[in-house]
Amino acid sequence: MHLGSVNIGTARPLMAGGRRVLSGIGKHAVAAPVAVGRLGLAGDEQADLSVHGGLNKAVYAYPAAHYAFWRAQRQAQGVSLFDEDLPPGFVGENLTLHGLLEAEVWVGDTLHFPDCSLRVTEPRQPCFKFNAVMGYAGAARDMLRSGTCGFYLAVVQPGSIAAGQAFTLEPGRRSLAIAVAFAG
Repeated sequence: MHLGSVNIGTARPLMAGGRRVLSGIGKHAVAAPVAVGRLGLAGDEQADLSVHGGLNKAVYAYPAAHYAFWRAQRQAQGVSLFDEDLPPGFVGENLTLHGLLEAEVWVGDTLHFPDCSLRVTEPRQPCFKFNAVMGYAGAARDMLRSGTCGFYLAVVQPGSIAAGQAFTLEPGRRSLAIAVAFAG
């Protein structure tokens, strides 16, 4: 398992549902190592701390394997004219992961990177801002139906993190799987 990209962004205006709202969903990949503190990645912002961010949702991880699904969904909805790759961070994730899917992750598991450790806390619940970024009204519904949610992480050991790093998964108590928590 390895980290494909580290993505950060600042909160900025987004047109969603016919209104202008502040959002931190727009992320871009960074090449240099990024500091990881208790509240997330240096240089990253969240706009609505009632649903994103904080100690238990400090970092959002998303499997890179799902990008093909979203590329196909956007093309089927007519919002993507070409079979183009979506850039890392497009889904709003801080960490784009390779080799780990929701079905293999449980609340309480810990991801160990060379210089930091992050504990799985819960699946992401999509909102209207996700629909706006994907470009069609049913994107949140499609995430719910497909289970391609990704998961939030709390910072257990602060440090730094960089694209290309390998990581390991340390199982927790294994009482609630991310896929089950998301479906519930």
